[in-house]
Amino acid sequence: MAFTASLSSHIPFYNNSSTLSPKRGKTSKRTPLLCKPVAAIPPLSTATTNAVPDISTIAVVSGGSIAALAAVLSLADPERRRQLQAEEVGGGDKEVVREYFNNSGFQRWKKIYGETDDVNRVQLDIRLGHSKTVENTMLMLTEEGSLKGVTVCDAGCGTGSLAIPLAKQGAIVSASDISAAMVAEARKKAEEELLADNGGEAPVMPKFEVKDLESLDGKYDTVVCLDVLIHYPQSKADGMIAHLASLAEKRLILSFAPKTFYYDLLKRVGELFPGPSKATRAYLHAEADVERALQKVGWKIRKRGLITTQFYFARLVEAVPA
Repeated sequence: MAFTASLSSHIPFYNNSSTLSPKRGKTSKRTPLLCKPVAAIPPLSTATTNAVPDISTIAVVSGGSIAALAAVLSLADPERRRQLQAEEVGGGDKEVVREYFNNSGFQRWKKIYGETDDVNRVQLDIRLGHSKTVENTMLMLTEEGSLKGVTVCDAGCGTGSLAIPLAKQGAIVSASDISAAMVAEARKKAEEELLADNGGEAPVMPKFEVKDLESLDGKYDTVVCLDVLIHYPQSKADGMIAHLASLAEKRLILSFAPKTFYYDLLKRVGELFPGPSKATRAYLHAEADVERALQKVGWKIRKRGLITTQFYFARLVEAVPA
């Protein structure tokens, strides 16, 4: 979802055990490293972005126009568009997501997650945000010690942006994605980066598999699921959070698009303009709902942080057994 720069903010991340504030309301005594506004979530519309962002990915909303926009929303029917899209691929949200990320979505996100210069301003913003998300996730994972021998499940691995750095740190990584195209690209990148002669001990190659979240099994020290809950409505997200927690022995790291009145309105405005290509449906999640889902299965949030940029926003949390 795109919005004006007035929504951007600097987010403090710490380079020690206080990377994210352990408890809401408490202020760390350590000096934070102020990062530039970055993103940690894919856009709420995954329609193709051209050199000049089309209106499907940018919703410029001023305070005085919110009421008028809210009235206009009732004239559109984005839900009907989603139903027609699902019917075309013969299924619901999951089938739409699989179809998208195996075809046009794969081409778009491969470019964004890669290093090519063939990206526009919005795509570059996404790339920088995604890399900052990975960076802060790695800080959370390494602040308590070495990752050597630690088992990590990267649920929704995309093109390997997190799985490969984890392997370089010595973690034993199981990485999966619903998209076969994404998994193939992640495996290719891992082979290029990890099998190269680096003069030291070769890292263990991640185990890449084509799987949706529901099909994941096993036990891991840590489970990480970045940018995936955006494809699940809250009714299904509760069960998915419980499932991911059941796979983790020590901690679970999640990122999701937070649901607030303003963000929800921006999302709905974007849905008025589907753009030239089809988009997957995007779901926002209230932080309280995510926390409640974790508490139901005996987990608690230990660290949390809000990451925002001119275009994207996300909540990043680390949960541990209560």
